[in-house]
Amino acid sequence: MSLFIKKLGIDLGTANTLVYIPRKGVVLNEPSVVAVAMPDNKVLAVGNEAKVMIGRTPDNIIAYRPMKDGVIADYRVTEAMLRYFIQKALGSFNLFKPEVLVSVPAGVTSTERRAVVEAAIKAGARAAYVVKEPILAAIGAGIPIYEAVGHMIVDIGGGTTDAAVISLGGIVASTSVKVAGNKIDQAIAEYIKKNFNLAIGDRTAEEIKISIGSAVPLEKEESYEIKGRDFLTGLPRTAVVKTNEITKAIEGELREITRAIKTVLQDTPPELASDIIDQGIVMTGGSSLLRNIDESVWRATGVRARVVEDALFCVAKGTGIALEHLDIYKQSVVAKR
Repeated sequence: MSLFIKKLGIDLGTANTLVYIPRKGVVLNEPSVVAVAMPDNKVLAVGNEAKVMIGRTPDNIIAYRPMKDGVIADYRVTEAMLRYFIQKALGSFNLFKPEVLVSVPAGVTSTERRAVVEAAIKAGARAAYVVKEPILAAIGAGIPIYEAVGHMIVDIGGGTTDAAVISLGGIVASTSVKVAGNKIDQAIAEYIKKNFNLAIGDRTAEEIKISIGSAVPLEKEESYEIKGRDFLTGLPRTAVVKTNEITKAIEGELREITRAIKTVLQDTPPELASDIIDQGIVMTGGSSLLRNIDESVWRATGVRARVVEDALFCVAKGTGIALEHLDIYKQSVVAKR
């Protein structure tokens, strides 16, 4: 492996961006957040440094996410963010412009796709490719996507849930809903506000979800001590919340996710549907790490589901594998420059 890296895969997510280098793995995993100084619109910080600023900035600094629901909402800031991530991943010694492969949601329009390619080229890529996320997630999960067999993949990220059926290297049926990790966190915060009169931030809501959350009620519940601000007195206060309360708080969001999965199953041709019953549903993405989510999908659809190892890195891994074998995955790759 030469000192000069020529290929980079980027999983450009709503919540986090991952950079993958073939044969090295994920070299960077940072929040998709940019801090901008307002009057002159200058980018101050990106990634981890910018996320720390969320909710803590003076009025003239705004920390925001340029990716909304998996697509570019602010083009200029996304370009600055990509440039930062590419440079950070390559290090300062790299003289060559890399080839970059970026993931895009399945429901992306051709205009949005072009925006991603252009942002990557402007950010310093020699050539840019885009591949739809469900295909990358499937490649990363080790699914042989070119077989004449139907595989169903459900990728639950921060901003979107993508459900797709893949056969012969293409997407046969798919849907994308804007309900995923972030919405689940918000539902938890809302529930705690309503039932405990406590105000908590998104970060605390996420911690509660990770430490005690479950997609189905448990017999042996765990509990979590919340520290928040009391709405009535305005003073800090603690309270204890249990697993099944969180399950109740997020049931609406989970129902929307399973509804999306059902929609795709209903749009699937019968031949492929029987494959999916045999193979089961493959779940990837950070939010599929929610306890027992596979169980709740099985209860809703009657189809077995399994969460893959490294669910968080599946799409990033897929970008790396697709880059290594561009010739094989040619038909899935769109738009060079």
